[in-house]
This record gives sequence, C-alpha cells and structure tokens, in this order.
Amino acid sequence: MMGNGRDRPSWAFTLLIQVSLCIALYIAFYLGSPQRSGNGTRRALDLYFLSVRVGHRPSNQQTQLLKQMEKVAKIHKVKFVVNVSEFGKDDPLLLNGTLHFPSLKIPWYTTRASEGQEIGYFLKQITLPHEQMLDIIGIDTGSLHGSLHMKQPSDTGSDQLHWLMKTLAATDSKWRIVVGYHPLVVCEERKHAMEATKIYDPLHHIFLKYGVNAYLSKQGCTGHYTLNEGIAYIGNPGNTDENQNGFLLHRVTPLEIVSYYINSANEVVFKSKLHQRGREAM
Repeated sequence: MMGNGRDRPSWAFTLLIQVSLCIALYIAFYLGSPQRSGNGTRRALDLYFLSVRVGHRPSNQQTQLLKQMEKVAKIHKVKFVVNVSEFGKDDPLLLNGTLHFPSLKIPWYTTRASEGQEIGYFLKQITLPHEQMLDIIGIDTGSLHGSLHMKQPSDTGSDQLHWLMKTLAATDSKWRIVVGYHPLVVCEERKHAMEATKIYDPLHHIFLKYGVNAYLSKQGCTGHYTLNEGIAYIGNPGNTDENQNGFLLHRVTPLEIVSYYINSANEVVFKSKLHQRGREAM
C-alpha cells in the first residue's frame, strides 16, 4: 500500500506534463495556422504558365523537353503554354505536346511570323484567381522584322500596330504580356561581339503608352532578360542558344510576375522578377 501511495504523485505528475504538452501543442498550432493558411492561400491564388521556344530541335530533344514541361505542369497546375514559334499552329512541339502528353492538353497560345501572308496576331484574356485579368497578346513579327532597322514600319506592320493600340485601349487588364517571335532589339557586331543598339521604337512607345508589362520572344543579343523603362524583354533560348534545351515557368501574382528558366537538367538557370507598375504614361 505504501508503494502504491508513492506511485500516485509520479503518475499524476506525468499526466500533468502530458496535458500541458497537448495544450502547448494546440496553442502553437492554433497561433501558427493562420500564417500557414495565409501563405497557402496566396500560393493557391497564383497562376502558373509556361513559355517555350522550339527552334530546330531533333525529335529526341523535343520529346525530352515535353517530358520536362509535363512534369512541371503537373506540379504547378499550369493553366496554359505560350509557344514562341514562327510556324503558328503547325509547330511540331505544339502538335506533339497536345497529342501525347496529358498534362499539356491545355491551351497553347502560339505566335507566328508569316511576313504578311495571313493575320497572325491575337488577344487572349485569362481570368486570374485574384479577380484580375491577364492579357496575352500575340503579334506577327514577320511583318515587322524587315523594318526593325528602319524608323517606320511597313504598311502591313502599320496595320498591326493600329490593331495593337486599339486592342490595348479597349482592355483594362492589370497584367499585359505581348508575345512575338523576333526580339525587338536591333544588334550590331562591334569588336567581334554582338551589342544592342536600340529597341524597336514603334512597339516600345506603344508598350509605354498602354502599360504593357512584358514582351516575350525568342532570345536575342541581349540575353535572357532586359528591363527598359519598366518593360521586361524576356527571351526564350532555343537549343542553339548556349546549347540549352529548356523553357520558362512564369508565376503570376497580384503584385509581380516571377520567371524561372529551367534547363534540360531540371535546374533553374536564371530567375527574373517583374513588379507591377502604374501606367503613368497613359
């Protein structure tokens, strides 16, 4: 009986410790859960999309690239793909991706460089989870490419510029991304190196006036990313650029767009961040 009496305080003390730990764990969980829930909610409200440039890739490289894209699309629940191409809907990457890879059977918005043979520009408006709009505006740089070194565009290019201004003036989306095949930077070779001389002024002035946030294209002489007067010029490398075989993952939030270039080794080669800005020039 004496032994049992001595055990009671020990048992009660152990129970008290366990109850105290449970209460402390509950308080910690209760206090911590709003922060975790808040971060999770913000992440859930982010929109992800991919952009890729095909280039002249062998079929085995295309297959590898599509497998990588599908894996990333599954993880981030990617909503669409921007395909920087000169072939339009005849692009082999688009055809193979939407045919053979289930997670890539999502909308593909594909550029075209038709040099005036047909209309190659479009507007796609995407509703963002945070009650905002994202404009994806494709332009046909084939009709503009020949005039990149000149101050004035051709007649076909002028028609497209008028369409672009009219389209931008009629929308009020928070994020506006213009997509074309050719980069808008004129480059010249100086002392055995390619150097940028100027950005194609007609389009750059339109971007400034109507609050365009970014221009997506194939990679030019300026590299992956150039920020000019608040406008991001983002280049998609092809397999001939630095021998890379990859794509861009873009995360759109209410305040910024973050872009990650993922190479064939599933490594993030570079990361760029574009903050939302006002449209003071409008």
